[in-house]
Amino acid sequence: MHQSIGIESMKFFQDSQQNNFFDNHEIKNAYDVVIIGGGVHGLSLAHYLAKLGITDVLVLDQGYIGGGASARTTAILRANYYTPEAIPFFRESLKLYETLSSELELNLLFNQIGRLDIGHSESAIYGLQTRADFNRLLNVESYMVGPNEISELVPAMDLRENKLYPVMAALYHPTAGVIRHDAVVWGYARSAKRMGVHIVPFTKVIDLIVCRNRVSGIKTINKEVSAKIVVNATAGWASTIANMANIKLPITTHPLQVAVTEPLKPFLDTTVSSANFHVYAYQTDRGEVVIGGGVDAYPSYSMRSSLSSIHHLVSNTLKMFPMLRDVRLLRQWSGLCDMTPDYAPIIGRVNGIDGFLLTCGWGSWGFKAAPMAGKSVAELIFTGKTPELIKPFRLSRFSTGKILNERASAPAAAVH
Repeated sequence: MHQSIGIESMKFFQDSQQNNFFDNHEIKNAYDVVIIGGGVHGLSLAHYLAKLGITDVLVLDQGYIGGGASARTTAILRANYYTPEAIPFFRESLKLYETLSSELELNLLFNQIGRLDIGHSESAIYGLQTRADFNRLLNVESYMVGPNEISELVPAMDLRENKLYPVMAALYHPTAGVIRHDAVVWGYARSAKRMGVHIVPFTKVIDLIVCRNRVSGIKTINKEVSAKIVVNATAGWASTIANMANIKLPITTHPLQVAVTEPLKPFLDTTVSSANFHVYAYQTDRGEVVIGGGVDAYPSYSMRSSLSSIHHLVSNTLKMFPMLRDVRLLRQWSGLCDMTPDYAPIIGRVNGIDGFLLTCGWGSWGFKAAPMAGKSVAELIFTGKTPELIKPFRLSRFSTGKILNERASAPAAAVH
């Protein structure tokens, strides 16, 4: 399981929680880059910009740093996606995660426990086999396993013989894992701050400064700030920020609800996902079982938990793990997901608008993408050229008809 967190790391988190982490920066009148959104994507971008020598950067968040979607993720990391556009991107992002503890000089508790995507029918197995083939062709370790191997990996799972939705096979992705999400957020923030980036929480952007088809800055309640580049990295609020520049994004915001059980003796050493049950689960180093599923079917900015959602998560988790029937839930929470029609992100420039970049539409898998997204957008800003890896995710694909289809790669987390 995870390594225990060291004394130095514990002191780091205590200092951050006591608000000693940030200096009280007085926001300047102008910056080279203003990043709206102090979550993992905004902070990753700030870190990689600073590594390229662009340190005149301001990161703003309307709440506390990392308090939005980054604080509500289940932090599962993987690269076994479906399309030839997404697989290389998430492969490179996972590689960055594998060395990120060393880069940030902080134990991020990254544990590559693997992942099983369960197939309950012949059609599901065909889809999983197709994903496995695509993944291997693009250098992602991913292959099919049968019931015997599944039983060896997860002895506690009910294989559902002679039941509805029997466990027939699974797509196994051994390099997938989980990570401590707050460690990633604070690690990126500390690194960016050390290199000179200004990070200011509890500061809401109320408007963008737009002149002659160019975004030239932002407005807060108390100040106007000019910028050569403004980046929208606001997850569920991305469409709200884009509207300030009269940009209509094909994004709807949906809540995603998750729950966690009381601590149990270790029994689950991998992450497990079922498309038919719309549920996934894994066990933390503290023994808690994290269970999640698809985003709520209706768009909303509400982050209140619901009885119908927890009933869905619990009943379907019990179909795979009936031994959990008497276990108590500790808590349930919600986050906001920015969903696109093709379940793929929007990243890069906006045609017809200068000085404004997007890194949004990440849906329920944005945390997996954060390192490579930040590095790619930083390269775009530094060179002025869009990296090949993110070209397929440009906003203009929706007007040119070159849309992607990434829903099949994460059916358990799709709208149900």
